[in-house]
Amino acid sequence: MNALRMRDVSVRYPDADRDSLDSVSLDIARGEWVLLLGANGAGKSTLCMLTNGLIPHVVKCSLKGQVEVFGKDVARHSVATLSTKVGIVFQEPENQLFCMSAEEEVAFGPENLAIDREEIAARVEWALETVGLLGCNDRPPSSLSGGQKQRLAIAAALSMRPEMLVLDEPTYALDPIGRIELYSLLADLKKKHNMTVLVVERDAEEAAAFADRIALMSEGRIVRTGRPKEVLADPNALRFIGVPPPQLCEFSEALYTRVGGPKIDSITLEAVAREISTVLSAKKGVEVIHP
Repeated sequence: MNALRMRDVSVRYPDADRDSLDSVSLDIARGEWVLLLGANGAGKSTLCMLTNGLIPHVVKCSLKGQVEVFGKDVARHSVATLSTKVGIVFQEPENQLFCMSAEEEVAFGPENLAIDREEIAARVEWALETVGLLGCNDRPPSSLSGGQKQRLAIAAALSMRPEMLVLDEPTYALDPIGRIELYSLLADLKKKHNMTVLVVERDAEEAAAFADRIALMSEGRIVRTGRPKEVLADPNALRFIGVPPPQLCEFSEALYTRVGGPKIDSITLEAVAREISTVLSAKKGVEVIHP
């Protein structure tokens, strides 16, 4: 059983002149980290809202095709039921945070499921500790930094004990260090709890190094899926659909154009540095020393 199974899914909003999703099929395995890339208007957020039943139960639209999360048909199960399987964190965490304290925010979901108080307290402590916010229990969400608000939104999702996290452009307001910290947190959840992760972004600058697989979206369709090295190997293809290539991929392309030799297909700084040394040493006959 996959975490997510989509077959020929089309979604159209009222008064729209085209489908937001157009015959999309996508599988995500349990414990897999998928990075979904696409330009604005590609249909990424629509796909996210399908994963926990916001579409079709809350957002008005027409839906064709089949969507299953952990074997449950989203059209036949409520958002409340699906929220115990899939937790969603949207682009602006402020839109999800409305309680007076961080602790109340994390407890809100389980309380609405009428879970035992002792179990709720245990979930709150675990979720806050997991995201590094234990000790901020009494702080109002408005007093937290952007990165902390994002972590709190994740903690609120985790308190429902989901098996999958879906994050819609979670790093848009974070600096590079904040983005790495957030992705590292997600990687830790994946490793320790076999969490399935779907991250939606407009670029792959930091996220690609963490993903198991990348899916590219353009105009409501999945146009390509594959391992990060394979999908990012052609910067021109990314530019064509409005996705800025990672700087390392652009540098590798420029280096290959200038000096030839084998193409560099790594996507982490350390690996690219090693491959650059190999390429330049072979071309110039000079050993290149790097940190």
